Amino acid sequence: MTVDPEVRAVLTGGKPSVPAVLERFQAWLAEHADRLERFRELPTEPDRMVGTLMELQRLLYEAGWIRLGWPEEVGGLGGAVAVRGVVSEELAAAGYPPPFSFATQEVLGPAVARFAPPQLAAQVLPRLLRGEETWCQGFSEPDAGSDLGSLRMRAVDEGDHWRVNGEKVWTSWAQYADRCLLLARTGTPESAHRGITAMFVDMNTPGITVRPLVAMTGEADFCSLFFDDVLVPKDRTLGEVGGGWAVAMFVLSCERGVAAWQRQAWMRWRLERLVAEAPELADARAGEAFELVHALRLLSRRTLRSLSDGRSLGVLPSFDKLLMSTAEKYLFDAALEALPNTLLFGADGPARDWRSDYLYSRAASIYGGAAEIQRNIIAERVLGLPRE
Repeated sequence: MTVDPEVRAVLTGGKPSVPAVLERFQAWLAEHADRLERFRELPTEPDRMVGTLMELQRLLYEAGWIRLGWPEEVGGLGGAVAVRGVVSEELAAAGYPPPFSFATQEVLGPAVARFAPPQLAAQVLPRLLRGEETWCQGFSEPDAGSDLGSLRMRAVDEGDHWRVNGEKVWTSWAQYADRCLLLARTGTPESAHRGITAMFVDMNTPGITVRPLVAMTGEADFCSLFFDDVLVPKDRTLGEVGGGWAVAMFVLSCERGVAAWQRQAWMRWRLERLVAEAPELADARAGEAFELVHALRLLSRRTLRSLSDGRSLGVLPSFDKLLMSTAEKYLFDAALEALPNTLLFGADGPARDWRSDYLYSRAASIYGGAAEIQRNIIAERVLGLPRE
């Protein structure tokens, strides 16, 4: 399948029209519904699931859809960041899962495009967009989760390379990753956020050990990473030495950009399914779930537009993250209340999906920045309250 000529057509004259992208992508999904049908219900075995989602990634790349909104020099077709949000939302609204590397594509891809040496970005980003490889995010540590300023992984300057030692944890799908965007301390232990450097590491580098961790969903979707005298070339440094905090903050803003937009679209679709499957769901329960998800949509739209326009986000995305975790937990609490037998005892595919989504939602207030940290950020940097 080659790039849809009408995909290129919406780019004629510079900035593509979001309504034009929306209309054409909806038509494309309808035209290829038979070919896309097999992606609606994924295999339960992890290797097959990942393989299927990578196939979806390649199909969307070949048609041109997930190249929209990315610069041509890194394998894209040009256009504003906002058009990437259109594609991700319509996939979710139509009941399709995001491609496997979508999260890292939207969370880590922009950081590599901005902070990596241009030659490196031009080499690796097309491979990510095409679904030829996937990446992971090496931020959290056993004693430094949401508090990145206390991370301990050490990178020692040895001339033309860094020597890295330490441990990362809760690294999503690292067992399938080809690269890792890593934060390591290059300053003194007391340097806090000022002594962190970001680097882009090949996961097949000697000295890296990956140990999957089984979550309560029964899936090994997290890993611990151990780095023992891992040598990272200096030309894999992202941004300035000691400037890793800026890279980390940019990554977190992207996490609350297109990726968060897709997440709220997925929540809207799950809420629609819940109302359809449980007509006895209390109107008040359904109404409050809708209010939370729609409020998240409005906040996420503001963030997405700011990113698309190149504006600084500051700490405002902390509101997005806090509301995202609140909405997700509330939505699946409502699902448990409305579909207890399905969620607790069902054995078919939809029941497994509801159960897995409910269990995963329990971590919504932890992953990507704990709710307590987001409240502190809002209190101190928005409301001007004293530090704890």
